[in-house]
Amino acid sequence: METATTSNILPVGKPKWLKVKLPIGEKYTELRGLVDKYKLNTICTSGSCPNMGECWGEGTATFMILGNICTRSCGFCGVKTGRPEDVEWDEPEKVARSIKIMKIKHAVITSVDRDDLKDMGSIIWAETVKAIRRMNPETTLETLIPDFQGVERIIDRIVEVSPEVVSHNMETVRRLTREVRIQAKYDRSLAVLKYLKEKGIRRTKSGIMLGLGETEEEVIQTMKDLREANVDIVTIGQYLQPSKKHLPVKEYITPEQFAKYEQIGKELGFRHVESGALVRSSYHAQKHIL
Repeated sequence: METATTSNILPVGKPKWLKVKLPIGEKYTELRGLVDKYKLNTICTSGSCPNMGECWGEGTATFMILGNICTRSCGFCGVKTGRPEDVEWDEPEKVARSIKIMKIKHAVITSVDRDDLKDMGSIIWAETVKAIRRMNPETTLETLIPDFQGVERIIDRIVEVSPEVVSHNMETVRRLTREVRIQAKYDRSLAVLKYLKEKGIRRTKSGIMLGLGETEEEVIQTMKDLREANVDIVTIGQYLQPSKKHLPVKEYITPEQFAKYEQIGKELGFRHVESGALVRSSYHAQKHIL
């Protein structure tokens, strides 16, 4: 089988297809003004997402809860690591209000890992979903959750509020997991995704990044593992180094290779496959509820 060290991979040196057009459009301009005026916190802006203009234009935005300091220190992630601040118990209402102000049709909620908390942040997670539903009954939801250390009674709090989509990212292939996601476990993440589906979550989803040294064979195996866990949706994008302290980019994957992964994913039976250099977890998220 062809590996990721073939002519479909380019050596490091940012290629032209990673250049992003500046976000434009009436809807984007309107939402940007609201975010600035009310000091709303979205991952779209704080993470400088390349798809912000497109997503906002379609009425989708991503919000991060439980602070901006993570208890884990993944080699790929730009979020600060350390001792998190105290939980803000009014945060669910703040997020719900932000969604109402922005008139968001489909909201993606994510968070840092909170291994410092007995409930790992799951109570705030559940209350946030409830608050959004109360204040924005027409808004659909995706929750991009941590692994919650695989504790089923904690995962059940997410299941009980039943978001339209529940996502948990594998991030990388099995061989690279220890290096890329230091405190995470490949099989534990698969078990979380499988458990969510078994407990009745309608749509489950996961994402992986490429360019960290994985082979094509390993990427395909990861997709097969996700299908065996009955995952419905997969996103595949290019890893970009947040800073010099983070893992380096080993390869830039070509558009042709991403297209090949998309075709393979469809053949494996995923309901939706988003595969491309600028694809991120919440890319085209509003379509994934279908």
